Amino acid sequence: MQCHADNTQAGDGPEAEQDEAPLLAQQPSSRRGLCSARCGLALVLHVSLFVAYALRVSLSIAIVAMTNSSHPHGWSGSTSHSSYPGFAQDAPAYNWSAETQGIILSSFFYGYSLTQVLGGYCSGLFGGKPVLGSGLLLSSVLILLTPRAAELGVSFLIGLQVLLGLAEGVVFPAQYTLWAKWAPPLERSRLMNIADAGSTFGTFIALLVAGIICQSLGWPFVFYIFGGVGCAWCLCWFLLVYEDPAHHPWISAREQEYIMASLAHQGSSHGCSLPLVAMAKSLPLWAITIACFCTDWLFYMLLTSMPTFLSNVLHFDLRESGLLSSLPYVGNGLGHILAGLLADFLLARRVLGTAAIRKLFSALGMLLPATFLVAVPYVGCSSTVVVVLLTLALTIISMTGAGININHIDIAPRYAGFLLGITNTFGIVAGIIAPTAVGLLISQDLQTGWRNTFFVSAALNLFGLIFYIAFGSGTIQDWAREDTAVQ
Repeated sequence: MQCHADNTQAGDGPEAEQDEAPLLAQQPSSRRGLCSARCGLALVLHVSLFVAYALRVSLSIAIVAMTNSSHPHGWSGSTSHSSYPGFAQDAPAYNWSAETQGIILSSFFYGYSLTQVLGGYCSGLFGGKPVLGSGLLLSSVLILLTPRAAELGVSFLIGLQVLLGLAEGVVFPAQYTLWAKWAPPLERSRLMNIADAGSTFGTFIALLVAGIICQSLGWPFVFYIFGGVGCAWCLCWFLLVYEDPAHHPWISAREQEYIMASLAHQGSSHGCSLPLVAMAKSLPLWAITIACFCTDWLFYMLLTSMPTFLSNVLHFDLRESGLLSSLPYVGNGLGHILAGLLADFLLARRVLGTAAIRKLFSALGMLLPATFLVAVPYVGCSSTVVVVLLTLALTIISMTGAGININHIDIAPRYAGFLLGITNTFGIVAGIIAPTAVGLLISQDLQTGWRNTFFVSAALNLFGLIFYIAFGSGTIQDWAREDTAVQ
């Protein structure tokens, strides 16, 4: 397994070549695969993100069973038994309107957006393990309290969802802080993408399992089972995860030396002060941020609007729309893993440098989905082709997992969690705006509105890609080096 500095891009200057040469010279022959501590961390993080996203989407499916369909316009209140066909009859049902349900489900994101940057900052100060573990444990406990909150009233449930968002907002930034200490540069793509795939698989499985639980046991058990599993997994998290290789009691001396030597050039975690002025002036950071905003716009637009498009334009029934809308989750998860493996293969063979790899996979993950969207209005009435194009768009966008999504660690490993919090916040804003924009565009004319929706999303992606290719980087920035004075 090769060891590699952050910059392998040709033409980055003699200083970069000097930083890179000693690490490239190290060629550990031992490939321990799943037995290595770093691969074990990838699997543990995969399960942790699986659990986190299962907790996050549990209400999305359970709310169907929680709602009394015979009273669609009421604000609150409950009946003694669910009247929704196909669901267990001994669980309470609530008279929530569609508007009320929308407010309940969206309240999560208000909390989620507030702790992204804070989670990255705290994980840099206190470590990724305690921050991620605490956020996941609190999320699990809050999920257990969901049935009681619903019983107390809508306002309590909305407040609980905001708290759930606050708790889960620290998970992804804390994960990046851990990887900055564990992932050798030549293995970042596959390790981080294996972990990230847990979020899409967790969403897909949770949507399937939650429906079965609602039908067989009643909707409260969705929260009791998911919350219980989450609490149990948190125990495993605190027992199995260590902050860095130096503190891991079972890691082999060879693996520990390999990881620490490959990351020695990047410095330790940040302190209380941050180079905020330098960050604000950093074009490589802006390149990641803008590209993430544009990519998340397209991703959330498709994710939230695809069921509506399949139903209103292609005239699929609800069951068909649900099944077809779930397919991209599987493709996206598998795409993450394959993209990570391929990116690290190209880096290990020194086919391309770090910056070139990040830009290549970002281009594939942004340009191809944009092309598919532009093609949708021109394929006529072939619903099969449209479904294939939209599914491919949501699947191939996972290629950015080996591009912009992990470029934070390339340019500033000491601040990776904090930077991820910044870019994630912009992505969440895109996720809030995009569905609203879709509603405005399709409100006048359905066909024209959807065509304009796809064109706008494709144009944004193209702009973000051009900006990233122009200003993106694969080297550690001067302001991110440990010996640089904090501004």
